[in-house]
Amino acid sequence: MIRKDLGFHIYEVEKISELDKREQRLVQLSLEMTGKAYAPYSEFFVGAAVLLENGEIITGSNQENGAYPSGLCAERVAVFAASAMFPGVPMKIIAVSAKSTRFKIDEPVSPCGACRQVLLEYEILQRQPIKVLLAKEDGKILIIEKVHDLLPLSFSGDELKMNGPR
Repeated sequence: MIRKDLGFHIYEVEKISELDKREQRLVQLSLEMTGKAYAPYSEFFVGAAVLLENGEIITGSNQENGAYPSGLCAERVAVFAASAMFPGVPMKIIAVSAKSTRFKIDEPVSPCGACRQVLLEYEILQRQPIKVLLAKEDGKILIIEKVHDLLPLSFSGDELKMNGPR
């Protein structure tokens, strides 16, 4: 048996002012987008903001539906809109924020598994990393250098491609 270790770094800042100006703007927009979420069932409001290589910023918020799982997470709303509006333009950074009226959120919230997979596919497609900023309402922010760090041993979709005749 061979042991293999996987590792990555997460950076943490206590205040939004510790980020550069464009990252501050993304975090602010993601926080604003929590107020535009439609979450009448969970009362868990998530906002996202994506910075594209061309300077455009696309935002999204979670959209719930009584017919689970018909809703969509904020991260996917934002990246799908970015891809539809600016096809082929790489995504540089995504900021994600969450708040709740039901419970206290003690730490910045990370994307769910489905969102991680979608973000990773875009990262692979564009052949460059997408930085992830996870922001808490009171200022604490986690910084992840690339989506792949959130989903080690990931499924890339290459497994679906046929490698010659069968």
